[in-house]
Amino acid sequence: MQKNLIYLIVAAVILVVVVSQSAYVVNETQQVVVTQFGRPVGEAITTPGLKFKVPFIQKTNFIEKRFLEWDGDPNQIPTKDKKFIFVDTYARWQIVDPLRYFIRFTNERSAMSRLADILDGETRDFIASHNLEEAVRTSNREPVSSGIIGDMIGDSLMHIEVGRDRIQRMIRQSANEQARELGLEILDFKIKRINYVPEVREQVYNRMISERLRIADEFRSEGQGEASVINGEKERELQTIQSAAFRQAEEIMGRADAEAAAIYTAAYNRNNAARELYAFLKSLETFEKTLDKETQVILSTNSDLYKYLKRMH
Repeated sequence: MQKNLIYLIVAAVILVVVVSQSAYVVNETQQVVVTQFGRPVGEAITTPGLKFKVPFIQKTNFIEKRFLEWDGDPNQIPTKDKKFIFVDTYARWQIVDPLRYFIRFTNERSAMSRLADILDGETRDFIASHNLEEAVRTSNREPVSSGIIGDMIGDSLMHIEVGRDRIQRMIRQSANEQARELGLEILDFKIKRINYVPEVREQVYNRMISERLRIADEFRSEGQGEASVINGEKERELQTIQSAAFRQAEEIMGRADAEAAAIYTAAYNRNNAARELYAFLKSLETFEKTLDKETQVILSTNSDLYKYLKRMH
């Protein structure tokens, strides 16, 4: 009885070991390639559930079934119009043929390295065959005026024939032609960022600064021209006002002198004594304005001034 029990226990242990070595579980996120002596056996297992293999001889190799991420390093690439830029890209990929994938690669890191070579090469080829605007912009659109400055610097958009989205699709399609031979599929590819290299970026900034300085000089020149026009108009209007005021003042003084002369004439023309007094006063005014201690005057004997001076003598 004891020997039979021992035999049963041994048989049960062997059965458990055999079952454990032959049965395995594939979950939803995995796919399996079964190998025998290092070589794949049969087709890859892509459906989840309980599976069986030959114990001790065959080995299970689990492969990722979910979407995987690839994040590339920024690469310096010249565009068709000879502008050097840094292009930073990323992609999403999946292992669609696990058997072919297992034959070509030993692990996921090797697949990522090969995928990087494919995507970087295709990105370089397609960026280098298009102008910078094609890689930056997606579609054509009407430029929105940014005002006077925008008009002065010429805000115009180059016509886009391909565009960034189409370039990304072309890169993905061309890369997939190589990736399918490796059992891979690139599900999505995007250009994450585009930037000038430092040397070109400095040149762009300097050109932008020069352009803004040129615009500022134009504004200053236009302002000085407008100021000259305004000052000229001001001087012209001032001279016009002064001329009109001077003419009006002279007219008023002329009328006042005429009225004063009329009053004097009416006052001193009443009789001979008044007329002689008027003539005498005018002579005194003349003496006061024309003679001083150093003045020498030659007068005719018929002069009214001589007549008064003779009387004074």
